[in-house]
Amino acid sequence: MQLQQFVNSDALNDAFAAQLVTILEQAIAERGAAYLVVSGGRTPQVLFAKLADTPLAWEKVTVLLADDRYLPPDAEHSNERLVRNTLLQRHAASARFISLYASANDAYAAVPVIANRLSALPTFDAVILGMGEDGHTASLFPCCAELAAGMADNAPVVLATSPTTAPYQRITLSKARLLQSRQLFLHLVGSNKLAVLEQAQAGTDQLVMPIRAFLQQTAVPMAVMYSPS
Repeated sequence: MQLQQFVNSDALNDAFAAQLVTILEQAIAERGAAYLVVSGGRTPQVLFAKLADTPLAWEKVTVLLADDRYLPPDAEHSNERLVRNTLLQRHAASARFISLYASANDAYAAVPVIANRLSALPTFDAVILGMGEDGHTASLFPCCAELAAGMADNAPVVLATSPTTAPYQRITLSKARLLQSRQLFLHLVGSNKLAVLEQAQAGTDQLVMPIRAFLQQTAVPMAVMYSPS
């Protein structure tokens, strides 16, 4: 794990956007396409806007979320809505987006349709993760009954989870699928998140703090992008 610290979020977002653009451009040059996995929430919104303002062969970039709440894409708390409104704009409007939503009775019933949608995707070029104060990442929450299944090395590409400490059923990529990437990033802002990171590094039980599975593996490069504010 590599910790990159910045004086503030503006410096972080400038450097982060530049690194992502380089990764995407290299992937396009090497194989004619690039695959970027992002996370929702408030933290990445300025980063997304910077990417959207960057000229790139976005029509050759596929974007998807690491996880989403099981809500219609136009719902207020949908991560898909956030990505469409912040990242898939201006230059990036031509990127291909793969939704983690499918209309069904619940998230569990939607999984087969979404899994089929994702089944042919190759190794991702970059995965951007977030982290909650409980050590969850994507929608792999310590409180989820589905956590062990989602953290298993032979887990399916995608699964549904029902956290007891957060609202809504979720659709999330599994640990195994998220690790099928050329580069992992963890995007953190705030001293409280640095304290959680230090707690995660101090222990080894991945079911207590799922982010440990990504921080402590050595198969995929992991960069922590951090600023105090």
